[in-house]
Amino acid sequence: MVLPIYIYGQPVLRKVAEDITPDYPGLRELIDNMWETLAESDGIGLAAPQVGLPIRLSVIDLRPLAEDMPEYKDFRQAYINPHIIETDDSHTDSSEEGCLSLPAIHEKVTRPTRIHLKWQDEQFVEHDEWVEGYLARVMQHEFDHLDGHLFIDHISPLRKQLIKSKLKALTQGRYRCSYKTKPVLRK
Repeated sequence: MVLPIYIYGQPVLRKVAEDITPDYPGLRELIDNMWETLAESDGIGLAAPQVGLPIRLSVIDLRPLAEDMPEYKDFRQAYINPHIIETDDSHTDSSEEGCLSLPAIHEKVTRPTRIHLKWQDEQFVEHDEWVEGYLARVMQHEFDHLDGHLFIDHISPLRKQLIKSKLKALTQGRYRCSYKTKPVLRK
C-alpha cells in the first residue's frame, strides 16, 4: 500500500524517533509499504517519520542509480534502529540534495564522505560498519530524519532565507508533486 509522504511543517518530521523491537506491530507490512511508497515516488530513500511514524526505520534503494553508479546495481536495504556513531570529518563533499518531504526544493549540502554506523537488518541482526561515498551521503540524509533534522538544517542562514517563501508555501499546502502526500492541515 502506498503511504502518504508527510510534507515539511508536519510535527513528526522534527521528532527524535524511537528504537523499535522485533515485536513492533505490523513491521513486515510497514517495510513492504515503505518500499512501495518509495518506488511510487521515484525516491531513493525514505524514513519512517516521512510516513508519519516516529520510529528508527529507513529504506534505501540505490538501484535506480545503477547506470551512473554500477556499484549500486543490487543495492536495496532496510535499516532498523540505525545510529551514526561517528563521522570522519577529514573529507567532506558538497552535493545537491532534495527530499520527498520538501518537494521542489534542492540545495547544496556539505557532508562527511565517511561514517561509522550501527544498525539492524530485517531479522534484527546487528551490523557495525564504516560506509563511504554516495551511500554515506544518502544514509546521513535519511538518518537525519530519525533525529528530527532535514537537509535544509545543513545549509547556510543566507540560503535558508532565500528559500523561506518556498518553505512557507509547503506549510500552506501550496506545492505540486506526483506522489501521495500529507500536507500540514491549518485550522
